[in-house]
Amino acid sequence: MEGQQTANGVDAMVDREKMDPSARKLRDAYARVPGAPLFRREFGFYCLENWKEQGMPEDMSVQELLKDVFQCDPAGNLGLGQLGWCEGGFSPVFESKILEDRGEHEVVQDFAGRAVLCFKGRRTGFMPEYIDHPVKDQETWEENVKWRLDPTTEARYTDLPERMQNAREQAARGIMISQNLVGGYMFLRSLIGPGDLLYTFYDEPTLIHDCMETWLELADAVIARHQEYVTLDELFLAEDICYNNGSLISPDMMREFLFPYYQQLIANIRSRQIDKSRHLYIQIDTDGDAVPVIPVYQEIGMDVMSPFEVASGCDVVAIGKQYPELAMFGGIDKRILAESKEAIDREVERILPVMRERGGFIPTCDHGVPEEVPYENYLHYRKRCVELGG
Repeated sequence: MEGQQTANGVDAMVDREKMDPSARKLRDAYARVPGAPLFRREFGFYCLENWKEQGMPEDMSVQELLKDVFQCDPAGNLGLGQLGWCEGGFSPVFESKILEDRGEHEVVQDFAGRAVLCFKGRRTGFMPEYIDHPVKDQETWEENVKWRLDPTTEARYTDLPERMQNAREQAARGIMISQNLVGGYMFLRSLIGPGDLLYTFYDEPTLIHDCMETWLELADAVIARHQEYVTLDELFLAEDICYNNGSLISPDMMREFLFPYYQQLIANIRSRQIDKSRHLYIQIDTDGDAVPVIPVYQEIGMDVMSPFEVASGCDVVAIGKQYPELAMFGGIDKRILAESKEAIDREVERILPVMRERGGFIPTCDHGVPEEVPYENYLHYRKRCVELGG
């Protein structure tokens, strides 16, 4: 038929029966299909070294463990990246180097220009202490950072054809194509520091807007290059704008300093979509008590939120009833996984059946699985997820 688009996942959506099973299952979660089998995935792991001592196979990769031991589904989505996550998409990054020796600890400059207190010889697997950040004022922003966010830097695009060929192949299988990037608040916090940032909003709003204009220019340029090859299914913002008592900045500050840039980026992305009929899902990731910001982010079209940290008061069953239009990923209390199999049973039996009936839910630990969780407990949890999730 004249004008009909090829169902290749780019020009038009792949026919459902031709989709990869994991993509079909994941798309049902985003579409909030009531009663659909729950997608099986995990947020992440901080426990694998301990688990090796507790009987976990040592000769398997993480991907093999996810598939063969933890019974997780294949990914179902592909993140295009290139725009940071907890920090900006620097090119070049800052030089990593030791700034100070403190005996058992050392102060290190990391790739994002921060001074970080670490255990000597150990840079990962724990929450570091951030001592200093690269942006103090307009001068340090321009001298140290802004030029590293230049969207015309050719190094950003050296492997673009190979990455986009892979993305097109995945799209042809129905795999969801997600553009993940650092959100505005997380970006600003990584530049200025969480405490100083709150003062900077008031003292130097021009600097904040300059940072966000730079964020937008980089994100828009990189995503535009990606959109020459693929249709996006999702824009996924790493925000971390909440703590255990709600948002770190007010809704009015979000609307002033973040939302104009988000709205422009989203509008630009939608205008460039190859498949104009494709729904662009907007996902916000934030730790802490996210409930107060749900209606605020819905102002920019948020469809999906994660990971609903239980220790901060997030109850996915209650939130799911209050916001039936919201897809929700996360919500399993990592502390309960460390208790007992009986406690795990109570948790999953309370949450999974009702959320499966609702639709739009993917159960994962509400952050990376901590080392306090015994291997046998986690295996039991995964078994119950399979039993209750379909």
